Amino acid sequence: MKKPKSIEDYLESVPEDRAAALEKLRAQIHKAVSGLEECISYNMPAFRLEGRVIAGFLATRKGCSYYPFSGQTLATLKKDVAKYEGTSGALHFDPERGLPATLVKKLLKTRIAEER
Repeated sequence: MKKPKSIEDYLESVPEDRAAALEKLRAQIHKAVSGLEECISYNMPAFRLEGRVIAGFLATRKGCSYYPFSGQTLATLKKDVAKYEGTSGALHFDPERGLPATLVKKLLKTRIAEER
């Protein structure tokens, strides 16, 4: 897959179920934090706040993943993300279930606090 030029380009290139889940996540991210700039970072749809990338997402073979662009965020919210699979830098989720808006907001607020 070639490098997407925008989040729209990226979403058009992934399976429909994952695109729908990621579009919903995109809306949740924008609702949770105002003033975000959409971008592509490391070939991934991402969101910048005040010049710093604070979130991103990808469709994967098995589902979807949320990336806080920090090795600390998911560890800080260990109890909140315990029911999800993932790595130190990615939270994996089922596209049919998505991520709860309250968790998305908490992930973003925690990530933003790390930068201050």
